[in-house]
Amino acid sequence: MDVTALAAAVARHLPNWEGKLTPHVLRHYCAGRLYRAGADILAVQELLGHSWISTTMRYIHVHGTRIEDAIMRGQQRAAQRWEGLIR
Repeated sequence: MDVTALAAAVARHLPNWEGKLTPHVLRHYCAGRLYRAGADILAVQELLGHSWISTTMRYIHVHGTRIEDAIMRGQQRAAQRWEGLIR
């Protein structure tokens, strides 16, 4: 990514981020968004080109609620499967 083009875009569209938004920050942001949207951590690792999963985990900032969130998604899927069968 052309850093000059990024700096110009930030100055124009995100003036509060001027001097703080870098390609590296965008890389962290995108990795985290992919993971929170449901992308598998191994897929994110591959996209980022990391050799070690621990490096990817630092990028995505795994939230403390990830286990609870996974359980809730499972419960929601189970409820959807039963929907219409129980009345």
